[in-house]
Amino acid sequence: MQLVDNDTFLSHLGSLFESSKEKGSIWLTHKRLTHDGEDATMHSVDEDKEYPCLIRLTNGKDVNYSTHISSTSLPKFHSLYGSLLKSHLNPLLRKRDKKREKQRAEEITARKKKLNEPVVVEGPKRGAGRKKRQRKMKAAVRQEEAKRRIEEREAEKKK
Repeated sequence: MQLVDNDTFLSHLGSLFESSKEKGSIWLTHKRLTHDGEDATMHSVDEDKEYPCLIRLTNGKDVNYSTHISSTSLPKFHSLYGSLLKSHLNPLLRKRDKKREKQRAEEITARKKKLNEPVVVEGPKRGAGRKKRQRKMKAAVRQEEAKRRIEEREAEKKK
């Protein structure tokens, strides 16, 4: 494992991404570095002490690099590291299914529109059409309950 500085590490990472574009794997490991040269014990970790971060890079064969990042330079390193990952991994990600998202949005708007339309209860109380009237009465009750639940959710969100 070869220890290099942060900029060299990022350049090797970029070149390794380019070389393994068609075929191959890359392993990145991150861990907190607690070893100061003497024997380390698990229960002697100070809460106030800031530890550096160790990042290792390998392709599993011949390329092995690692770097130490101090806690003060960590935000700068992560911004460069993140942009490098985004630029090389973005083409490999799946595209969003916009058709399905559009269909779900249309279903939600149709549900909201149906919820705002009042259910008209009509028909005879006895005889032919009685069951149809009872179904409409139940639908009206369910609609009122749904409106009440939505109002409660909105009230909780405002809190």
